[in-house]
Amino acid sequence: MVKEQNQSVPYSLEAEQSVLGSILIDRDLQFEIVAKLKPDDFYVESHRFIFQAMSDLVSEGKAIDFVTVIDVLSKTPAYRKSQGEKGNEQLLSSLESKSMLDRVGGIDYVTELSSKTPSAANYEYYLNIVLRDSILRKLIRASQNIDKDARSSSSSRASISYAEKLVYDISESQDTSSLTNINDNVDEVLDTFQKIQSDKNYLQGLYTGFTGLDDLTNGLHKGNLIILAARPSVGKTTLAMNIVENVAMRHNAVCAVFALEMTKHELTERMITSIGDVSSKKAKKGKLNAEDWQKFWDAKKIMQNCKIFIDDTSMTTVPEILSKCRRLKSMNGGKLDLIVVDHIQLMNAVKSAENRQAEVTEISRGLKMIAKTLEVPVIALSQLSRDSEKGKRKPQLADLRESGAIEQDADVVMFIHRPDRVANEKTEEAQPQSRVEAEIIVAKNRSGECNSFKLLFKGEQSKFVNIAFNPVEMPAYMNKQAPDEPVDDGYDPSVPVGEPPMEDEDPLY
Repeated sequence: MVKEQNQSVPYSLEAEQSVLGSILIDRDLQFEIVAKLKPDDFYVESHRFIFQAMSDLVSEGKAIDFVTVIDVLSKTPAYRKSQGEKGNEQLLSSLESKSMLDRVGGIDYVTELSSKTPSAANYEYYLNIVLRDSILRKLIRASQNIDKDARSSSSSRASISYAEKLVYDISESQDTSSLTNINDNVDEVLDTFQKIQSDKNYLQGLYTGFTGLDDLTNGLHKGNLIILAARPSVGKTTLAMNIVENVAMRHNAVCAVFALEMTKHELTERMITSIGDVSSKKAKKGKLNAEDWQKFWDAKKIMQNCKIFIDDTSMTTVPEILSKCRRLKSMNGGKLDLIVVDHIQLMNAVKSAENRQAEVTEISRGLKMIAKTLEVPVIALSQLSRDSEKGKRKPQLADLRESGAIEQDADVVMFIHRPDRVANEKTEEAQPQSRVEAEIIVAKNRSGECNSFKLLFKGEQSKFVNIAFNPVEMPAYMNKQAPDEPVDDGYDPSVPVGEPPMEDEDPLY
């Protein structure tokens, strides 16, 4: 057999031979090794074919040894000419008449693999060398493809997205884990329970400021993908931005918002009217009084202390979001607490598919990977199908538009149900739009119960508020208190959802 040598490409002939030899001589290790490798992890062509034969045997539930591998290789054609293929006819004809066993070097070479392996006991060392060199070769190929694309590209943005996707895919392919005995985790779990016993907030996530949601989820947790879905113009963006406002003000959280539908100006307008509790309708008609202007100045002070970053680039992709969030996290000393994407259906898939459902599946799984990779909760907004409106019923998981993968990938799925949106004209006239009650339905909760709670929607102020109480959510200096003093803002995650307000309180004002 002719040995392939190329000093410019990282690979170890000896390590590849020893990995294959370890599989042949130790039946206890072969399944573990085969599970960690792919044929293209081998640089030498004959090694790729031999490993493929081993992998086929595992798939068929058969043992791997010298005899079974030889049998598979001898029954596999060295080459199958595809229809219409042109080339060196003499060479192609010669290959078609041979078996894969001939192509890899015959029985002698397969036998040689066993004899050249020093010891199967060192298989992990050989395996790590093969995997290392495989990754380096993939990076080299990716850089060559990036170079080729950049030389012919007419769009720098598309080229950056392409480059990030290639490197991102290589990184994700290395995210592997192995089986461990469940008893190895018992002490850690009991230690966690003990810490919760002494500190009820030990495992709390990022509290959103909405009592019902925090009571059901114990906050937004790192690595979680939270889907917030509703029909158009029901309040998805408003609720998501209210959560961003609350965590930024309460926890000094660093938040990244990717607005694919609205502009930075529109989101800023909504936020300042929400924080200031001022009617946007009055602001747009020039009917603000002195008290309203004071609220705006106070809201501006609050926003200057908030770390909220907005990107309103349209048709963005998962790799672009990942790249921007990594840079933002680095700029803020490794701190990034929340990502919001508005919304999934407006995102672009890197790989074009035959149907939009397949593309949304790729996007959904990519957002989940961002949450896990950056260890941050991701709130992704999604549209619902029209089915939820036809019967004037509450939304269901089956109503998630374009892909069941959204439901599968999400850790939490929430719906906004506004009865006023599906009511008849008589009901709408009876219920003023300034006092709209919205039901937030938690239809999926991987770490807790599924239930619903109600919020009050103040459309002119672009905000949702708790029904049980309605404090003006401000930092200490807005309440004329010293910053170091505790602020009694009425927010208490332990208060039961739906508890009626005090008799002398107006839940709206």
